[in-house]
Amino acid sequence: LIAFDPAIDKLSAEQRFIHRELPRAITAHELEVHYQPIVSSSGGAFVGVEALLRWTHATQGPISPAAFIPVAEQMGLMDSLGTFVLRKALQDAKRWPDLYVAVNLSPLQVRDRGIIDIVRAALSESAVPPSRLMLEITEGVLIDNPDEMIRRIEDLHALGVCVALDDFGSGYSNLSYLQRFPLDKLKIDRSFVTALGQSGNGGVIIQAIVALGRALGLSITVEGVETEQQRVILKLAGCDELQGFLFARPAPAKAIERLIKQSKPAAP
Repeated sequence: LIAFDPAIDKLSAEQRFIHRELPRAITAHELEVHYQPIVSSSGGAFVGVEALLRWTHATQGPISPAAFIPVAEQMGLMDSLGTFVLRKALQDAKRWPDLYVAVNLSPLQVRDRGIIDIVRAALSESAVPPSRLMLEITEGVLIDNPDEMIRRIEDLHALGVCVALDDFGSGYSNLSYLQRFPLDKLKIDRSFVTALGQSGNGGVIIQAIVALGRALGLSITVEGVETEQQRVILKLAGCDELQGFLFARPAPAKAIERLIKQSKPAAP
């Protein structure tokens, strides 16, 4: 006799719901792009924003990206969703001429050679300088076909955009492969930040990653900063940029615009 597991039943019911509702939500423009500011560790000034896909369902309310993104991948919708986020982020970037905008690329997008044309078209459409676009990729996609990924990053660089390795430390983190890829930035996974208050060696590990990044000519951003203590430790460790609830939660473009204006010192 197989025991009934309500958690599995709930999960499958949620997946079925998303599978049914997501195409409708895309057509109805229910999905939005929110932004989370990225700040300089030295002065706390805003230096960039990360674009994040959000879905607020008409009756169910907010649906977590962790729930709907995997279903979107299964349904083959990530290409169109990824292009939507890229185009919207670049259009909104015109509101903040002093900031860069970071956009996550899904593994499916990165593996597709057509991503180069999509990025080129989105840049042309928005007229935003390519240097203000930071594309974030995950470690796993680099492992699958390293030679092809090196060419892909070089092609993106040829457009003038920057490329960051997202969630560094959450997966493979093999130092030998890291040297092979022409990256611009490492984003340290939030799990290391969480460990700062719980483990004596958390700060030492981050210092080691920062030293590695420096040796490879990479800038370092840390995600998931939630406390002042974490901010101080990360600044002392030599991190360049910080991101997290301590500074701001993800919000629509208009709210971020107000936040940026408030953060600027008043003219003398």
